[in-house]
Amino acid sequence: MASLTDDNLRIDKWLWAVRIFKTRSIAAEACRKGKILVNDIEVKPSRILKVGEIVSVKRMPVVYKYRVKGLLCRRQSAKNIVDFIEDITPQEELIKLEQNLSVFVHREKGAGRPTKKDRRDIDNLNIFE
Repeated sequence: MASLTDDNLRIDKWLWAVRIFKTRSIAAEACRKGKILVNDIEVKPSRILKVGEIVSVKRMPVVYKYRVKGLLCRRQSAKNIVDFIEDITPQEELIKLEQNLSVFVHREKGAGRPTKKDRRDIDNLNIFE
């Protein structure tokens, strides 16, 4: 029977196993697009991960940071993940997320679809630029 941990573990497999990404292929694609950094260096999906390294995940508008506490090659329940990952995301990054949520336009229930003018007003908010 194969063990749950491994000394030579690819970053895409670890990102999937610790539940940062839903599938391994999505994790690999994020690596290829430059959204995954290990010790502030962009990595390929095949990069071998080591315990103690800092993994940064860019998910706009926030850059999450995690410390690798252990290598896990199979997906576990969310309760067991705390033994393998430590969230060290700075508080300033989490505040960005809260501020971004408060920008959205509130429409009353039953108000129907936005008109062309409403749509232009929403598009002119430019919250992601």
